[in-house]
Amino acid sequence: MASFSVVSNIASVNAQANLALNSVGLNRTLNRLSSGFRINYSGDDAAGLAVANGYRTDVAVLNQGIRNANDGLSTLQIKDGALNNISTLLDRLSTLATQAASDAFTGSRTTLNDEAKAILTEIDREANVAGLATSGSFSVFVSTGSSNNTVGGSIGAVTTSALGISSIALTGATSTAAVVAAKSAIDLLKSAVATLGGVQAQVGTLENSLQYAVALGQSQVVNTKAAESRIRDANIAEESANMTRYTILNQSGIASLAQANQQSSSVLSLLR
Repeated sequence: MASFSVVSNIASVNAQANLALNSVGLNRTLNRLSSGFRINYSGDDAAGLAVANGYRTDVAVLNQGIRNANDGLSTLQIKDGALNNISTLLDRLSTLATQAASDAFTGSRTTLNDEAKAILTEIDREANVAGLATSGSFSVFVSTGSSNNTVGGSIGAVTTSALGISSIALTGATSTAAVVAAKSAIDLLKSAVATLGGVQAQVGTLENSLQYAVALGQSQVVNTKAAESRIRDANIAEESANMTRYTILNQSGIASLAQANQQSSSVLSLLR
């Protein structure tokens, strides 16, 4: 049997409760559409937010690692340029020594020796400027994780002392002694070229490793951001459909609430 009451309007209470729920859903959908994020508050998806924040941190570390690697490449390129120039200077020293080692040479070996000494001084200067005066390690932090996150190696020195040519001379007490000294200088310079090549190989290997690390880091950034996006970002197509649904339900709820209120007032007609 139906009950008619002017004290408790159950239909109105139900309509209000449903309207409140629909309003919450509509506000949440509008918030997602306006922000572009599925998770705007911790309560939206607490577990997903924790995972997404972890991915975001990894992306920040990876991006800085890429910058570190590029900075390291710049440093190595400076060293590489100095090594190439020192190689050219060794070629000139070899030319001077070969010229002085000829018995048929009729010029001034003192002039050749003076130029050679100037070149040796320049080699030491360039080695100091490029940070190649002493042997040392070189490392760059490039990635996330607790291990295998650095690229590094050792780089040898290329001073005249390290190359073994600091004491070469192209003159002597006699012409014969000068020729012997020049031939000895040629042998030392051949060894110096080999030593310099070894250091160039070390620098080149590090450059290649950093370039590989940059390529890997960029790939990791893309994939990690994609993983974060799948958790954090809103599905615009889905949220658009939700907005339409909640809008219709809100309109229907308001109409139902009006009808419920009108039903309660119609009971008063029984008292007339």
